[in-house]
Amino acid sequence: MQQLALFIRKEFIHVLRDRRTLLILFGMPVMQILIFGFALSNEVKNARLVVVDHGRDVATTALIARLDASRYFEVDQVALSPKALEAAFRRGDVKVAVVFPARFYERWQHGQEATVQIIADASDPNTANTLTQYVSAIVYDHASEQRGVQAPPYGIRVETRMLYNPQLEGAPNYVPGVMALVLMLVCVMMTAVSIVREKETGTLEVLLVSPFRPVLVIVAKAVPYLLLSLVNVGSILMLSTWALGVPVQGNLFLLLAESVLFITTCLSLGIFISVQTSSQQVAMLISLMGMLLPTILFSGFMFPIENMPVPLQVISNLVPAKWYYIIVKSIMIKGLGFAAVWKETLILAGMTAGWLIISVKRFNIRLA
Repeated sequence: MQQLALFIRKEFIHVLRDRRTLLILFGMPVMQILIFGFALSNEVKNARLVVVDHGRDVATTALIARLDASRYFEVDQVALSPKALEAAFRRGDVKVAVVFPARFYERWQHGQEATVQIIADASDPNTANTLTQYVSAIVYDHASEQRGVQAPPYGIRVETRMLYNPQLEGAPNYVPGVMALVLMLVCVMMTAVSIVREKETGTLEVLLVSPFRPVLVIVAKAVPYLLLSLVNVGSILMLSTWALGVPVQGNLFLLLAESVLFITTCLSLGIFISVQTSSQQVAMLISLMGMLLPTILFSGFMFPIENMPVPLQVISNLVPAKWYYIIVKSIMIKGLGFAAVWKETLILAGMTAGWLIISVKRFNIRLA
């Protein structure tokens, strides 16, 4: 144990005196959580909404005020002809427009069809779909409130309830995904370089003739990055709570325990890559490029896995970040307990054990 403690201390010294390593370890997680939380969001806020009001009555005035009070829109009421409105769309000055017809209130009061036309620039289909949904929801809510108890008995009233994220904010989706992405990249890349560095500098020969067992070498290499990655987890959780307003709804200790398991999984994968490669450049390329795209594509936080072809869904099961993303969403966002994530926990534990066993055996072969 004394030898192991000394070796771990040596690894800590190597990590802490390397500024580039510290920048990757602590700078990248903070930057990614801020970028994904604030910049890369699927929400649309403060969008310019052009209103063309041909009715100019109490109903349209109330609806325009309702739209203007929403945090999604900044209403610009103008009098444009259809041709002028089309020209504004072509120039890119307008993303969405609402057109109220003449005699809107009169038709509404007499039970006739009172149509509200929503025109959106669908060159960006996601934004157009989001904006039209926002406008439609506001109009329907206002109409429902105005009808009140006078609604006909044969009418159908639809009530929508959004669980866990009623405001449809992007941060509750991105924070678990960023945690999985950051830990996957940092842990795998850092440990993948660790043993290869020993080979390139020639210090591996010292280990070859020492009584230090290979499994202890692997443990000593992994412990510093495990502890430093836990610091990253803490910083991400604090930023998500204080800066993004995404608190931990479930058990914090369970989330930390699952994070330790996922970090161990990533470290074991990094050690496996490190054992198989012979240069730091190759190890870094494999760990960075080989882990970045699968984590983004197959973890589920940017692209729904259910929409993928079946072969790709099967491949996604091999990506550890997918299972950790499910765990973090269940605990952090939904407030669930271990009973909801035990299957994912077993999968990560199995991956960890498999990679560690293969790495130790391969390391033993290289020592022989």
